[in-house]
Amino acid sequence: MCGIVAAIAQRDVAPILIAGLKALEYRGYDSAGLAVLDHGELRRLRAKGKVREVESLYRADPFPGGTGIAHTRWATHGVPSEGNAHPHAAGRAVVVHNGIIENHEALRAELQGEGRRFSSDTDSEVIAHLVDRALQQGASLRDAVCQAVDKLSGAYAIAVLDTDTPDTIIGARRGSPLVVGIGIGEHFLASDVQALIQVTRKVVYLEEGDLVEIARERLDIFDLEGTAQQRRVHTSELSADAVERGEFRHYMLKEIFEQPRAVADTLEGRLGTHGVLPNIFGAGGDALLSKVRGLHIVACGTSYHAGMVARYWVESLAGLPVSVEVASEYRYRDVVVPENTLFVAISQSGETADTLSALRETRARGYLGTLGICNVPESSLVREADLKLMTRAGPEIGVASTKAFTTQLTALALLALELGRQQGVAPERLAALAGELAHLPRAIEAALESSDEVLAMAEQLVHREHALYLGRGVQYAVALEGALKLKEISYIHAEAYPAGELKHGPLALVDEDMPVIAVAPSDALLEKLKANLQEVRARGGELHVIGSDAIGRDVDDLGGRLLRLHHDGGFIAPAVFTVPLQLLAYHVAVLRGTDVDQPRNLAKSVTVE
Repeated sequence: MCGIVAAIAQRDVAPILIAGLKALEYRGYDSAGLAVLDHGELRRLRAKGKVREVESLYRADPFPGGTGIAHTRWATHGVPSEGNAHPHAAGRAVVVHNGIIENHEALRAELQGEGRRFSSDTDSEVIAHLVDRALQQGASLRDAVCQAVDKLSGAYAIAVLDTDTPDTIIGARRGSPLVVGIGIGEHFLASDVQALIQVTRKVVYLEEGDLVEIARERLDIFDLEGTAQQRRVHTSELSADAVERGEFRHYMLKEIFEQPRAVADTLEGRLGTHGVLPNIFGAGGDALLSKVRGLHIVACGTSYHAGMVARYWVESLAGLPVSVEVASEYRYRDVVVPENTLFVAISQSGETADTLSALRETRARGYLGTLGICNVPESSLVREADLKLMTRAGPEIGVASTKAFTTQLTALALLALELGRQQGVAPERLAALAGELAHLPRAIEAALESSDEVLAMAEQLVHREHALYLGRGVQYAVALEGALKLKEISYIHAEAYPAGELKHGPLALVDEDMPVIAVAPSDALLEKLKANLQEVRARGGELHVIGSDAIGRDVDDLGGRLLRLHHDGGFIAPAVFTVPLQLLAYHVAVLRGTDVDQPRNLAKSVTVE
């Protein structure tokens, strides 16, 4: 959520800033703005709504300037409005900020007591006033930023200008990501490397507590005590065409159809005919995993659902106890950590605030070690976990995760196989499961062929306002993920339940106006699920079943609609059966005319609590 772009160059930077903001639109936002310095003169444009509103203002009255900062804001403190949009200015200081300042009310009262006047309702504006106060007292821009952030409680990534020092930009981070881009005679800052690939592929990922000072020909990194720091320069492998839609109408659809390739990439070099290849979790990973006697999996949203699937896999295959927790809840309770428990954190971005905070708390809780499963190299999660496994999904722009989910499932399947091996599972069984997993890209390709049939199902759901999803066993997590997708992008209220729980409450909701979507692969619980579907039909519920060949004519006999996948279930079924549910949510949303890639009120990367 929120996005930062900053640039200092020998050319006009406003077009660079606008292009960078557009590259960050996927993160979710409700206002945007930029500020550019030209020989000490500040030009600032802000608007509620999309980046195109700011772009229109600039094109109507373009201006020069080689130093600038820009921002997309997702409202936390203060409603979406031009006045609350960043950049914020106070005296000589101009600031953009990602994160939340928890002590902003006390700071605002202190600054107002000194006669300072605020023009917004945001927590971020206090930073501009703190920096300006230090500047007015004679501090350099770098020292002024150090003094300001020393007073902040909470999370931040900031970029700061001083109208009297137009050849310098200061950036700082704590709890929110910030990356430096290196050009020829120019430097850049951004909250995400995707904003920078238009101008450079050479980047430096700032670490927690870093402060950076950039000029056209200079880049210096310090800690908050002023000690110089060295950070490695990386060459980003991200390409411009990787974040384009191509022939697809929406990013989400493109990413759904990228899943076979993304899963294949996640498996490449990690899976052999007999099981998982050695050392795929990093140096010392195999030795650490051999000591594991239990897992705590912590994640948010879609990643949490992936963790739920992993619980079934690990417990049934390796015989190890697994708990799965929502990160925002895990942080605020007294967690019992049995001896030799592995902490597993799952995050697409690697910057999810609650998941990162949970990871950082493990140091004091006595875990055997930590494992991060993530899609973004050099993210905070990847840097801070003891072991890591990259999902190789590539850029995911759509807010509703699709290929992130299936590649997380792929990574977790590898973990389950390796833990099974460590716990003495028979080699023949491991080889059979490895064969299933190797087949997953082709199974997803086959599932994608159902898109036209799913569209016909979507046409029956488009005017509904509620939906009930059912699954049994591991498919309950798939049902949860399907319901989440539908509510995220179509705004239809959807809930998921274990099918066996129908009699314990949800059955009261079932009538002819309640569509029920069931996930029904051929597994040990299929007959139980069929009985649950009978209960739905007996109450007049409208049945939509994602099933396999083994389901026979039962759904037809019940008067329901069956979408038949030519896949009988088994180990990889959760990843296969989630694909039609992704397509269902997508088609319903398109038919309802919602913003598929940027649904209201949601952000791609949730970097604040």
